[in-house]
Amino acid sequence: MICRQTWAQRLAIIVPVRNESAVVEAALRRLQDLRNLGVELIVVDGTSTDATATLARCWADTVLSTPPGRARQLNAGAAASQRQLLLFLHVDTALPPNAVQAALAALDGGYGWGRFDVTLDPPVPALRLVAAMMNLRSRLTGICTGDQALFMTREVFDSVGGFPAQDLMEDIEISRRLRRAARPACLRLKVTTSGRRWLRDGVARTVLLMWWLRLRYACGADPAALARWYREAR
Repeated sequence: MICRQTWAQRLAIIVPVRNESAVVEAALRRLQDLRNLGVELIVVDGTSTDATATLARCWADTVLSTPPGRARQLNAGAAASQRQLLLFLHVDTALPPNAVQAALAALDGGYGWGRFDVTLDPPVPALRLVAAMMNLRSRLTGICTGDQALFMTREVFDSVGGFPAQDLMEDIEISRRLRRAARPACLRLKVTTSGRRWLRDGVARTVLLMWWLRLRYACGADPAALARWYREAR
C-alpha cells in the first residue's frame, strides 16, 4: 500500500492564472491540505496587470510568470516540476474530497490520463443541464475541457508534446492527442467550476458560441482567428 506522503510527493498541481486577484487566494487556500501532505503546487501567471501573482506567492510552492496564453502557462508549469504525475486545475475549479487519490488510483490502474465529471456553480437548472451535457459528451467522445481538471502521467504528457501552442481549444486538441496515446479515465467524481461566464454572457448564447467555435475548429479553422473572434463575441 502506498502511504499518504508517498502518493502526495508524486504529484504536481498546476494552476494557470491571469488577472484573478479576486479569487486566487480562496482557490489556493482550498489546496493547502494537499500541499501540506507534499503535493507540489505551481501557479503560472500570464502577466497579470493586477495583484494575482503577489497574492499567489503566499499559497504556492512556485509562482512563475509567462506571457499570456493558457497552453504556454500550463507547459511552463509542467516544465518547472520534476513530479511524475500532473494535474492541471483552473483557478475557478474546486476539487472534491479524495479527488487526488481517485486520480492517482486511475493512473496507477493502467490509465495514462483522465478527467473528472463537472458540476457548475450555482446549481441552477440551466447550468445543471449544461454540466450534464458536458459530462455526457466527454464520456462519449473522450474529449475533455480544462474545466474538468485534466490529469496525466508525465510520460504521456511528454509523448504528445504537452499542450499545443495555440490560442484557443488547447484542451480539445490535447485531448485528441492523448486519446490516441492512451485511454482516458472518465471519473464520475465531480469537480465544481464557476458558472460565472455562462450567467454573465447568457447560457443559451454561450452554448451556441462554444458549439460554433468547436465546429469551426473541427473544420480546420485557425485557432488564433477563433480566439480573436471569441474575444470579440464576448
